[in-house]
Amino acid sequence: MSNYASLERYIPLVEFIKISTAGISAIKFALNQKKIPYLEVKTWTTDGFYRETLEMVQYRKEEGCQVVEMECSALAACAEFREVIWAMLLFTADTLSNPHKYQERKWGKASVSTALELAFDAVVLIKE
Repeated sequence: MSNYASLERYIPLVEFIKISTAGISAIKFALNQKKIPYLEVKTWTTDGFYRETLEMVQYRKEEGCQVVEMECSALAACAEFREVIWAMLLFTADTLSNPHKYQERKWGKASVSTALELAFDAVVLIKE
């Protein structure tokens, strides 16, 4: 789900953008090799801090979005425009699952190295 202004600079504006199947497969393979559990989810991309109003969070949940982040649709649009294989590995840093009880999780700093290593592993696994 896109709510990101730079998306339309690369492709016509769409409500949902598909991510490369080859990229997703490579990430899944890298996660499975390390026996790291994961969920494949629909994400809502926004380019504005604090736009997650109670109404918007509920609306996106009803559309099937399970997470909110700030880059995925714009990078996916750029990859589609450039005709390159691309996917995104997200890891949790904080949660909006209960907007009345915000849970800061130190911004995921403990997971950055692992996520980067998995991304490198996935890149070498991509099959065109």
